[in-house]
Amino acid sequence: MLVKPKSDIQQIKKGGKILGEILSQLVKLCQPGVSTAEIDEVAERMILKAGGLPAFKGYKNRPEDIPFPSTICASLNHELVHGIARKDVILKDGDIFSMDIGMEWPVEKKQNEKIKSLSRAESRDQNNGLKFKKGFFTDTAITVAVGEIPNKTKELMKVTKEALEIGIRAIKPGKSIASIGRAIEKYVSSAGKYGIVRDLVGHGVGHDVHEDPRIPNYYDPKLEKFIIKTGMVLAIEPMISLGNYKVKTGPDGWTIVMADGSLCAHYEHTVVVTDNGCEVATRRPEEKK
Repeated sequence: MLVKPKSDIQQIKKGGKILGEILSQLVKLCQPGVSTAEIDEVAERMILKAGGLPAFKGYKNRPEDIPFPSTICASLNHELVHGIARKDVILKDGDIFSMDIGMEWPVEKKQNEKIKSLSRAESRDQNNGLKFKKGFFTDTAITVAVGEIPNKTKELMKVTKEALEIGIRAIKPGKSIASIGRAIEKYVSSAGKYGIVRDLVGHGVGHDVHEDPRIPNYYDPKLEKFIIKTGMVLAIEPMISLGNYKVKTGPDGWTIVMADGSLCAHYEHTVVVTDNGCEVATRRPEEKK
């Protein structure tokens, strides 16, 4: 269902607020000497304590895929998205670290607390009898500077973050999905020589992790016929690099990296389309200030 009823929207907003607060706390952990696995463990604990489940842990694109093993997507420097959190990946001064986090909320657990760390997909695979009351999905991402970074890298992050806000401001009922990508592409192209990733895009969200429509960060004329409506819930997520826009999949089968090894940034918010524009469900507390 692309247009959600008001009762679902209310829950999505509540879950989005919680997820924004969780991501805000995780940002404070992004210091030199901290492993991405440590941050991932905290993320999972916070989601479970809030009454949700990690949306990405156990996720598969296809039945034959290896389930995604992390709560967060932990991507470092030239890694764009879908990086796996690892104990041996230690943040160091000068890194940029992208965290993408999704949550299903609220989730009513019907069985033992000993299996609360299992995602929905894992619990089903293991046929352990755990039953869930279906919740609602929200999705958000940020790129964090670890210590001191060069001005060129700061500018990349600034442009990508502003591209997200430009895309959000372009959302209005009656306009096309294509208008979002057109606004983002126009801004990024005017800001300098950057690569706008084309193989990965934003998407609908709410009842599932990924829903229609696809929302590119560039102008796609085929999406002019797809009209934005009040009650849609969209994940807007610009992905921008200092080099070419082309990407490839790393050896682990999940991590998407820039093909030319260039630095890249990723920001994302879940937004709810309103009668007059949209409301950002996953705003972090510091953004509201």
